[in-house]
Amino acid sequence: MTGSVTSAFSEPEDFEAALRADRYVTLLITGSGQFRARLTQVALHALRLSATEEQLSRIAFLTVPADTVLLMFPMDGAPLPACGGVMTRSDEIMTLSPGEQVHTRTDGVSHAGAIWLPAKALVRYGRALTGAPFAIPPAVQRWRPQPSAARHLRSLHASAIRTAVLRPETLVDSETAHGLEQQLIHAIVECLAGGSPDTDTRPRRRRQKIMVRFEHLLRAQPERDLHIAEICAALGVSERLLRALCAEHLGMGPIAYDRLRRMSLVRRTLRHGDGIGEMVSTVAQRFGFRSSGRFSLKYRETFGESPSATLRRRQDEAIRCITKD
Repeated sequence: MTGSVTSAFSEPEDFEAALRADRYVTLLITGSGQFRARLTQVALHALRLSATEEQLSRIAFLTVPADTVLLMFPMDGAPLPACGGVMTRSDEIMTLSPGEQVHTRTDGVSHAGAIWLPAKALVRYGRALTGAPFAIPPAVQRWRPQPSAARHLRSLHASAIRTAVLRPETLVDSETAHGLEQQLIHAIVECLAGGSPDTDTRPRRRRQKIMVRFEHLLRAQPERDLHIAEICAALGVSERLLRALCAEHLGMGPIAYDRLRRMSLVRRTLRHGDGIGEMVSTVAQRFGFRSSGRFSLKYRETFGESPSATLRRRQDEAIRCITKD
């Protein structure tokens, strides 16, 4: 079904929930300050489009569906999120192949566009439009398309996003959606056929697979405070290599990332958990934080408020809901 939705967010957890439709599994805020984000999502017949505007640095873990190719490109001159440690310039676009799993990272303000499209359809259109064999290289790829082709793709995408914001009823029309979709596919093929991808990504792919295993290891034991020696042994890598990969992909060390992940789980529990009368110290200990004083200090530094303030906001919201009823 065609259609669109535009949403503004002031809480990271709400933004994360909306991003799950785009296959983002986790979202961790790394910047300080007031959280603000805006997300526009457009569904056509076969293609899905999105535009994100984010004010704070963050790390997310993304899984591309097994039958889908993802294109990403910067908007309005803002930097594109780094994917798997790969940075792009303003004149480049990025593709993620079907089934790809990768960490994406922003360092400050970010405004990015994305297009999801069926892999088989892209290959079929590519062969038909170019009259030559057409394939999407594996892994994360940077492309340098012809400037005119890149501008055309960005212009079509920006037009669709503006329409979704200003006249969303237009995209419900099947004929209009189909015409836009055909133009976008032609522009995508033009960019990829006339662009040049990275040549040898095998070393990068090996490093990325280690980071995917690292993420899965942490997610399999969400409440444990894992030691770095334990992590390295489970992954079969040296501490030096793991630290280097985490710096490249996450912008921080493995223990700092795990601590931020568990602290975010505490915040999510305080805001949305079932036990409204649960003590902050109980929740913190459940996620591996044994020193309540040190935890509270780090929590305030990370989220700009004390854990008790987070819990109190949730309790106030619950009381307001009861009062309304």
